Amino acid sequence: MSKSDQSFMRSFSLLIAGLAVLTLVLIGLAWSIYNREPKEVDPSAQAKVAARIAPNGAVYAGNTGRAAMLAAQEAAAKAAASQVAYGGTKDGKTIYDNLCHSCHTAGVAGAPKLGDKAAWGPRIAQGLETLVKHAIEGYHGPDGNFMPAKGGNPALTDEQVKAAVTWLTQQAK
Repeated sequence: MSKSDQSFMRSFSLLIAGLAVLTLVLIGLAWSIYNREPKEVDPSAQAKVAARIAPNGAVYAGNTGRAAMLAAQEAAAKAAASQVAYGGTKDGKTIYDNLCHSCHTAGVAGAPKLGDKAAWGPRIAQGLETLVKHAIEGYHGPDGNFMPAKGGNPALTDEQVKAAVTWLTQQAK
């Protein structure tokens, strides 16, 4: 090898070694920055894990257990009550204002309008039980009238539907 070839090899080797050191320094710097950056956390991940590992049941023993059992029953009753429409109110006007008014104000699908004695008269003559049954189960009349079951809100209880129907019929008398 000539002196110029040896000089080139030495310079090239130093360049390659320098680039390798620079690469290692950059990798170390990137790793350091990555470790200091806060990790993105899914806010619902912890709740999902807690739900997944929660026990399926519980054992209640003694007075402490009895108190825990009663507290669990109260929490379950509150959760069930929250699933009932409009907080479980049996005020017919409140139910009408929240749900029924959309059809019974404009006469949608042949719905008798609030206070229309001519439209409500034949229906009231059938009896309150029939009207309540149609409101709970839904109704398709021969003249094209349509009433969805529970006014389209399955969260209503039968008592709430009866209260709304009673209030509606009283407005037409």
